[in-house]
Amino acid sequence: MTRDPFRAALDAIPEGYSEGWFEGRRYRIEKTLLAGGRSVKLVARELGGQDYISLNLYALENGDRLKPCEMAEAKVRAFVTGVTVERD
Repeated sequence: MTRDPFRAALDAIPEGYSEGWFEGRRYRIEKTLLAGGRSVKLVARELGGQDYISLNLYALENGDRLKPCEMAEAKVRAFVTGVTVERD
């Protein structure tokens, strides 16, 4: 079974606070796991800018359900799959 590239990218972002780069801009990223990991909340804010990303993902028996928060799903998917998270 092929793993969904979006879910793999979301899982690769560390839980808690991190920073990363997307399209030449730096972001603070906060990822929280809820309900024993069956729900993921991610919020990213551009440092020194106006951009904002927010999403919830629910792992349901019949597959994942992505819920962007007041923005286009394409924007959320592009950020999650394109961000480069800084590692210590």
